Amino acid sequence: MMSRIITNIHKKAMDNHARIALGIGSVTPKLLQSAALAEEFADVVLVGDSKKINDIGTHLEVIHSDEPTRTIVELLASSDIDGAIRGTLSATSTLAYLKEVLEMKTLFRIALLETPGGIPLFLAPVGIDEGSTREQKLEFIRRGVEHIRRFGIEPKVGILSGGRFEDRGRDTYVDKTLDDAEYVTKVASGEGYDIRHYGILIEDAIGEADLILAPDGISGNLVFRTLVLVAGGYGYGAPVLMDKVFVDTSRVGGHYTKAIMMGSALAGKNE
Repeated sequence: MMSRIITNIHKKAMDNHARIALGIGSVTPKLLQSAALAEEFADVVLVGDSKKINDIGTHLEVIHSDEPTRTIVELLASSDIDGAIRGTLSATSTLAYLKEVLEMKTLFRIALLETPGGIPLFLAPVGIDEGSTREQKLEFIRRGVEHIRRFGIEPKVGILSGGRFEDRGRDTYVDKTLDDAEYVTKVASGEGYDIRHYGILIEDAIGEADLILAPDGISGNLVFRTLVLVAGGYGYGAPVLMDKVFVDTSRVGGHYTKAIMMGSALAGKNE
């Protein structure tokens, strides 16, 4: 039985059936098959080298580009598509061009993950250079909650730090993470968010909180990699927290059906 989060995303994607582009760098039969399966949720458009794509074969619409990193961002900026999925395009060049074209100084992303036991959670930050300051943490909460609300969910927020509460005094960095988490919890609570500080006890936060905030981007990235790439969980993708719909994805795995589903669900936010 699907969880409340996944059920809501599934329904919204089906209702919206948005036009979603998938970036194609390297191409495999598995990738094209996963894109075709997503037709249940979206009108899927492939952006990449049409010869390489058609050599494998697909009935999906293909927009040929020798520079798909640039093309998919330009299609998104011009609203020729409702949303974009990075797919197998380079993370560095695609996200850099996204920032340039949309005139964004900083990218904020939250990843939707699922534990091997089927418990879904939104996790942030997942970029190694994100979420290190108190203000960035608060911005993740504000933007992250707004995005999760697009799925018809009023989320609970769990913030993590580097130790248990009684560990204060053992290490200066641990103390800083505890202080930062307490500060962010107080401010966010004052702004009306349903938030709890769990210390280092991520095992308590998972299953209770819908959005979990790691102490920094490095630890968040490690949580993602451990959960999805080592322990056998699942990553749906990481939406960039902005008005336009862009879902960042890992090139590991090569399956994009659920990332497209999430993109389609987000694309209908104003309907």
